[in-house]
Amino acid sequence: MGRCACRELAATACALLLAGTAPRAAAQVTPGAQVTPDLQGAPPAPAAAGPVAPAGGLARWLDPSRAPFIPIPEIDADPQSGLTVGLIPTVLTSNDQDQLVRIVAPDIIHSQYFGFGSRMRIFGYPSADTQWSVVGGLKERVEREFDAQLVTGQTRTHALSYSVEAVYDRSGTARFFGLGNRSSYADQTTYVDEQLHLQASVGLNFTPALQLAYVARMRYADVMPGVLQDIPSTETLFPHLAGLGSEHALEHSVVLTYDDRDSPVIPQSGARYLVYAGFVSRAFASSVSYTWCGAEAQYYWTFDGDMTLAWHAAARYMPSSAEAPFWALSSLGGDRSISDEREPLRSAGADRYIDRDLFASGAELRKRVAGFAAFGTNVALEVAPFVDAGRVFANLGSNPLRRLHTAAGLGVRGVASPYVVGYVDVGAGDGRPVVFSGINYPF
Repeated sequence: MGRCACRELAATACALLLAGTAPRAAAQVTPGAQVTPDLQGAPPAPAAAGPVAPAGGLARWLDPSRAPFIPIPEIDADPQSGLTVGLIPTVLTSNDQDQLVRIVAPDIIHSQYFGFGSRMRIFGYPSADTQWSVVGGLKERVEREFDAQLVTGQTRTHALSYSVEAVYDRSGTARFFGLGNRSSYADQTTYVDEQLHLQASVGLNFTPALQLAYVARMRYADVMPGVLQDIPSTETLFPHLAGLGSEHALEHSVVLTYDDRDSPVIPQSGARYLVYAGFVSRAFASSVSYTWCGAEAQYYWTFDGDMTLAWHAAARYMPSSAEAPFWALSSLGGDRSISDEREPLRSAGADRYIDRDLFASGAELRKRVAGFAAFGTNVALEVAPFVDAGRVFANLGSNPLRRLHTAAGLGVRGVASPYVVGYVDVGAGDGRPVVFSGINYPF
C-alpha cells in the first residue's frame, strides 16, 4: 500500500483500540473464532422479567451493536505532520464468522499546518485471498491524496498472484536533513513532495510458500519549495541535491520470496525471506538511471498461545546511484517497513536518514492481554515493547553494524482477525518521544 494510505489509516487504529471501551466487552476471545457461551457448570439463568426496552439517546451511540456508526475522535501527533484532530464516523461490517469484511471511515479533520479537510477510506476484505482499498482526501491548503489498490492471490494457492495500485500524494510536511548517517537535525529542511505512482506486479507461485514476482512501477515525483514557516526550504540549504524539481522513473524489479507464515497480516509463527534486485534506465522511459538490490528476513515465535516474538532484518544496496534522486535512495526512519524502499526507526520521522545503502533490524514482543466482542467482530488488545536499530552508509565496504541509531518503546495494538491491525506506537531514542499510529504491523 502506498505511503499516503499507510499514513492516513490511523482512523482504523483508533476504532480498534477504542473497541475495548465498548459496553458489550466480554470474556477473552480468540480472534477469528466463533463466540459461544460456556454453559458447563453455569448456574441456571434467572427467569426473564419481560422484554427490556432498548436504551436510547446517548446509550445507543455507546453500544457498537446498535449505533449506525461509531463516532471516533481522531488525534494524530506525527513528528513531522504536526497535530491533526478530527472526528471519524466509522462503520465496520463483519460476516457470519465475526470476521471483518469492510471498513468505511470518512472523517472531518483540522491540520496544524493546512487547515480543515476531509477524507474517505473504504477497505474491503472479501476473502483471505483478496483485498482492496480506496483512500482519498484533501485539506484547505497544499495537501491532496488518493490511493487505490487491489491484491488477489494472497494465499498463493493458484499459479499466479496479482496486484495493482495507483497513488497520488501531495504532502507539505516532507523533511530532508542531508545525506549520510551523521546528518544533523540542525540542517532540517522541508519541501512539498508531489508523487504519482502506477504499479503492477505478477507473481509465479511455485508452492504456497515460494514465489517469484515481477514488479513494474511508473513513478513521477516533483520536489517543490517548502511552505512551512520557520523551517528552511530544501533547495536553499542543498541547492545541488539530485532530485529537486521533477523526475520520472520506470522501475523494474524481480522479487524472490519464501513465506511460510501462518498469516500474511497477523503472523504468529513461521518466517518470510525475500531477495530482490531492480533497475531504472534512461533507455526505458526514465529521466534518470540507477540500480539496487537487497534482502529481508522476518521470523515469528509464539509462546503460550498469546505471546509472539517478532524479529526482522533488512539490507539494501545501490551498486549504481550517481543519478539517483534523493527520494530513491535507501531510507531509515518512521514507523513502517516497506520492502525495497525504507525501514523503521521509531524515534524519528520518515526519511530521517538517507544514503545509498542501508542496514536495519528490530524486534518486538507482542502480548495479547484482552479480547472483546465489539463492532460486530472479535477484537484482541495487544501490548508490544519494541526495539529498532539501523544505519545508512555510502561505501559498499562499510561495516553495517557500526554507529547504529536505536529506538525503544511500547506499542498498543487492536487486532481484528484475520485482516486488520490498528496500532499506536510510542518510541524514543536520542530525542523526545514520538507517537505513530496507523494500520498493519510495522513489519
